[in-house]
Amino acid sequence: MPALSRKIPALSIFLVASACVLLSACSEPAAQDEADPIPSVTVEVLKAAPLLVTTDLSGRLTASRVAEVRARVSGIVLERTYQEGSFIEKGDTLFKIDPEPLQVAVDSARAALNKAEANRVEASQKEQRLQRLLGNNSVSRQDYDSARALSQQAAADVASAEAELARARLDLGYATVTAPISGRIGRAQVSEGALVGHNEATLLATIQQLDPIYADISQAADQYTAMRDANDTDSAADDTEVALMQSDDTHLTGRLLFAEPFVDQGTGQIMLRSEFPNPGLDLLPGAFVQVRVPVRHLEKGITVAQRAVQLDGAGKPMAMVVNDAGQVVRRLLTLGGVHDGRWIVLEGLEAGERVIVSGLQQIAPGMDVTVEPPSDATPSYDAASLAGETL
Repeated sequence: MPALSRKIPALSIFLVASACVLLSACSEPAAQDEADPIPSVTVEVLKAAPLLVTTDLSGRLTASRVAEVRARVSGIVLERTYQEGSFIEKGDTLFKIDPEPLQVAVDSARAALNKAEANRVEASQKEQRLQRLLGNNSVSRQDYDSARALSQQAAADVASAEAELARARLDLGYATVTAPISGRIGRAQVSEGALVGHNEATLLATIQQLDPIYADISQAADQYTAMRDANDTDSAADDTEVALMQSDDTHLTGRLLFAEPFVDQGTGQIMLRSEFPNPGLDLLPGAFVQVRVPVRHLEKGITVAQRAVQLDGAGKPMAMVVNDAGQVVRRLLTLGGVHDGRWIVLEGLEAGERVIVSGLQQIAPGMDVTVEPPSDATPSYDAASLAGETL
């Protein structure tokens, strides 16, 4: 029994050692198979094409014409003849002010004119009589001159009375308040029975013309200068076509009208005014909007998929490129903006280069890679089909 006990541990040691050798032999090929495989990546071949670079600027909508309707005569408001918030045409009646006191003023001015006319006739006839007598030396020259002066004064009184009558008639016409422009009218500032025009031109209502409508946008002075220089014009706002971006991802085409000839001292920005059609009156003054403004036109513009651009440790944008030797090369980029998931590349990449768009997690500069052909789901890129890119 003691001899058998000594043989069992020795046998166990032999079996364990044999198992280790077998496991080591089995695992050695697998380790060799997994040693440093060449990663596969998908690339995009860059193309150059004419490209319109744009920038989105914030602004606020404002009516193209605003008319404050005010009382031009003193009186009591008898009636409001329009519906608040409705669209009105130029010349439509809005308010009626009590015309009776104004009619009395017209009648008084007419009576004063009739009296002045009678005095002028009398003075003119007296002048004519004295003129005939003066030829016979029957009256003195002084008497004739006095009669002639009275006749001229009577004629002036007639002219003054005519002017007073005309003014009284104007005031009577102002008793009917009409719309000076076509547009949408707001709420009434006064109600029936209110005394208006007493020592002031009382505001009655405000009319705003909304078609077309303006969008006043602001741009930094240095950006405006760069845009003007890039377009080689005295002003960047010379009927340039712009787009009003809407919430449903559509846009409304308009045009730039002008740029203010000064820089705001508080913000360092320049105001640009753009104009857009608004036949449905859907755009309302006061709303904040984004206006896409062209900055410059690139004859050989290059864009790259947004997912191909990364940030390095210093926070600078970069992209990985596969060179002719099949190795990964890092490129620092200068970007101009993004639109539809693509970055505008101003510097760092050239047409014909292969930019890695997938497989970026498993590569590093200097590594050899295998380029896979793009799948059918990968969209093709044609810079010429892009209407514009955003700065």
